[in-house]
Amino acid sequence: MSLNWGAFGVFLILFALVTALGFAAARWRRGDLDLLHEWGLGGRRFGTFMSWFLMGGDFFTASAMIALPALVYGAGATGAFGTTYSVFIFPLIFIFAPRLWSVCRNRGYLTAADFVRGRHGNRALATAVAVTGIVATMPYIALQLVGIQVVLAAMGLETTGIAGDLPLIVAFIILAGFTYKSGLRAPASIAVVKDLLLYITGIAAIVAIPIALGGISGIFKAIPADKLVLAPPGPGTLGSYSTYVTLGIGSALGWGLYPHSVTGLLSANSRSAIQRNAVLLPLYTLVISGMALMGYMAASAGLAQMPQFAPMFKQFGSTFAVPALFLHFFPAWFAGLAFAGLAIGALVPSGIMSIAAANLFSRNIYREFFRPDCTPREETQAAKWMSLLVKFGALLIILVLPNQYMVNFQLIGSIAIVQTLPSVFISLYTRWFNAWALLAGWIAGIAAGLAMLVSVGFKAPFYSLVMGGFTIPAYIAIYALGVNLVVAAAITLAVKLMRSPAAADDETAVLDYVS
Repeated sequence: MSLNWGAFGVFLILFALVTALGFAAARWRRGDLDLLHEWGLGGRRFGTFMSWFLMGGDFFTASAMIALPALVYGAGATGAFGTTYSVFIFPLIFIFAPRLWSVCRNRGYLTAADFVRGRHGNRALATAVAVTGIVATMPYIALQLVGIQVVLAAMGLETTGIAGDLPLIVAFIILAGFTYKSGLRAPASIAVVKDLLLYITGIAAIVAIPIALGGISGIFKAIPADKLVLAPPGPGTLGSYSTYVTLGIGSALGWGLYPHSVTGLLSANSRSAIQRNAVLLPLYTLVISGMALMGYMAASAGLAQMPQFAPMFKQFGSTFAVPALFLHFFPAWFAGLAFAGLAIGALVPSGIMSIAAANLFSRNIYREFFRPDCTPREETQAAKWMSLLVKFGALLIILVLPNQYMVNFQLIGSIAIVQTLPSVFISLYTRWFNAWALLAGWIAGIAAGLAMLVSVGFKAPFYSLVMGGFTIPAYIAIYALGVNLVVAAAITLAVKLMRSPAAADDETAVLDYVS
């Protein structure tokens, strides 16, 4: 494809705008950016409006906007699980997030690992939570950068070789620069622009493209019937039903536990801001449902068979479906608007993710093991440098490994992050579990998840459990979490029966969770 100057020109203008906004954000709601809570949590000052955009930036990522339609394009109804897990997410936010926000605000915690350390008094368990968060975040950032790569290719830029890597490296430098300087304020301010662009272009696509394709009924008539619904399970198995439901639930749990989600929650200025957002955030589900429909639109239009798009579909597969839709059905300037929204939709979550991982490193590894007496400025500086290293690691994944390997790493990360649920979410309500038992459960869950992934050859995130001749395929994260909880509960019971010495003191109090 030759360079599309109309789309590229609009893209450059908007990208330059958000770059300037990212650097200027350091002066917004000015605070001492040498303090970690100011740099890494925006001073905990974001009200309902800004929290809505920031948390939406965590949820409404480039990988979701490109990968979800791609899944529907390739797999049909099974790929629409993203709309299902978004329904599960918001009740989880309403239930767990206010308690986590309260205890962290009252005790000065900046990360989920801080909370685990204070709740259980166990450094090893807190470190496990921190390391899991950092490792799981890097391939997630890499997924966002793939979104930028696809957008650049859609506008006709080279994406292979050294020349193809250069635009991605430039985007990385820009992202690294404004997050280092402005901290969480940068992605928070840019999230407003990103969401406005995506709402405008998304709604336009949902309205205009079906009209061109003969309406919604015309789109569905062009799709094979077996891709419109989940395949009925055969005898002796729950088939696609159990995989769909467990993937939705597991993805929702994982999203709530990822460090960038926790960082977005803890940056709010009140419990009520979080609760109001739990009610308002489902508005994103409407757009995500429209994005899922775009997968069917691309299949109905036969874009992969068009000569101008066939090479890109060959290179990127179904991930090129959304860019092809905008190029085919809209003028170049509007496609540039959409591509800018998609690229910015990669920068915002990438910035939040790198800051969240940096907070974990600085608070729960650097300060805990290397510099217990470090000054607040040293702690913040360590986080700033770590945010650069995390982004650099994600960039290396993109430049060195083929995309399919990166997806596998992200899959492992998602399964791993769910294994922190007993230490974080369950511990918000009870301290019944022994800390060392929770650590053993975490190890068992990670090991079980990896073993199941190896057994299926990393080809899918599902494992089929056979019990009494009945087969139950399910998302591996859920089965691994089951192993985790069983091991943690068994060891806790054994410790209690042996009347072992009392666990370390819990530094939190009942009122910390509700006030």
